[in-house]
Amino acid sequence: MRPKSKAIVSTVLAAVLLGSLLAGCSGGGGGGQAAGGSGAPSNQPAQSSEQPKAEGKKEERTLRIMAGVIGGKTPEENALFEQEVERLTGIKVKWEKPASDYDQKLLAAVGAGEKFDLLQISKEKMNLFIEQGILTPLTDKVQNSSILSDPNVIPTAEWDQLKTKDGQIYGVFTKYQGGTMPIVRADWLRKLGLKEPVTLDDYYTVLKAFKEQDPDENGKDDTYGLTTAGMYEVQGFFSAAGLKQRYVEIDGKLDVPYSTDAAIPIYQWLNRLYEEGILDPNFATNDTGKMRNLFLSDRVGMITYWDAWVGMLNNTRKQQDPNTTFEAKGLPGAADPNGNHMLRRGDPDVWVIPVNAEHPETAWEFIEWWHTKDGIYLGSLGIKDHDWIENNGTIELTQVGQEHNMDHGVPFWYNKNVPNPFGLLPGVQEAQELLAKYSSLELTPTDRWSEAEKIINDYSFKAIMGQMPAADAVRKMREELIAKKLIDQ
Repeated sequence: MRPKSKAIVSTVLAAVLLGSLLAGCSGGGGGGQAAGGSGAPSNQPAQSSEQPKAEGKKEERTLRIMAGVIGGKTPEENALFEQEVERLTGIKVKWEKPASDYDQKLLAAVGAGEKFDLLQISKEKMNLFIEQGILTPLTDKVQNSSILSDPNVIPTAEWDQLKTKDGQIYGVFTKYQGGTMPIVRADWLRKLGLKEPVTLDDYYTVLKAFKEQDPDENGKDDTYGLTTAGMYEVQGFFSAAGLKQRYVEIDGKLDVPYSTDAAIPIYQWLNRLYEEGILDPNFATNDTGKMRNLFLSDRVGMITYWDAWVGMLNNTRKQQDPNTTFEAKGLPGAADPNGNHMLRRGDPDVWVIPVNAEHPETAWEFIEWWHTKDGIYLGSLGIKDHDWIENNGTIELTQVGQEHNMDHGVPFWYNKNVPNPFGLLPGVQEAQELLAKYSSLELTPTDRWSEAEKIINDYSFKAIMGQMPAADAVRKMREELIAKKLIDQ
């Protein structure tokens, strides 16, 4: 663990443990110390359509929740979100959703000893908090839950993503987490008579055509083949070399594939795109919003992004123009010499219950409810009579709901007992099928990735923009990662 991270986490732990002692928190909620075993949920009858009831609950039915993406889109709507939770569950909620810098504010709040009943965090943060002993184990509660143990609600195999090495569960999924891929303007492919790319050479041919053949038909040289948000989700191209985006573990040693010699040809390929003006020259400074806007405004023919956004992009353009020919489509990435593809499955987001939670039983009740129809609708469609209405049994999105794209933190969910009332947005099913076939989870060590990523990005940009030969950039990247003990020799 890096010294700075260790100091922050030690502060967090000390504060939380102090808060726990002062509160007299003895694990009365959340299952206490979980029993041994595999942690695999048993197959019990589903009760997904029913509101769960906490057993022997004597505590006040109120919750303080901190969430990053779940909740209202604005502070005003977040207040409505709180009211809707109370209407649907009877639980009074204080829902805190910082507008920015969520991870930093999360650590600061927990480090200051603030007491939350529920936190929405990434798997990476969950692992960090597990190491420090500040989360309530939930294995027994998951196993004994008629809702969460139902494989129709959450497939049994999915729990393997969350289990510790000794088989314990400390978090419960907030949603189905998709993955990332190249997303192409399929209508441009058809317009220019191009086939979907398979190999890296195919991708070059397509992207070059998008740059040079005026696919938007405005008579101007104003399109790019590809843009990204920095190195954000470019594994679909490194797939050609069989390389994962983050860490891998080989014989007990951690390594970063982007820092190996196998990555050099991919950097050279990206540099070619940059030098020929095929790659947006502002790729390194784009944020994801700028990237999406370039795609939606006919300025670029391919981006790298999440599967959910295939549908959202299509839906956005359809709302703007019902007669549009615009079509976003997910691709499996570039094939390696053996014809294999490699996409990235995103790390799950989870609900966790801190050990100093004041209302752990109510928190568990909420977690179960979140995976029922009412909870799913709130996290996806949003607030009834604000984001959506029910008209003679038919659900309709309001103008506000259309703008929110059926995503209040849960664009997709696991529960097969709760069908999407609108079906999947155009292109999403095909994108998800690609992920199911080609994706795998990343390994993200809790104390290394953030610092490693900065080094990787720095030298990757130098290689792609021709500031340094790719081989030299990879060598320097690796030397620095080793020197800072971010990879194992």
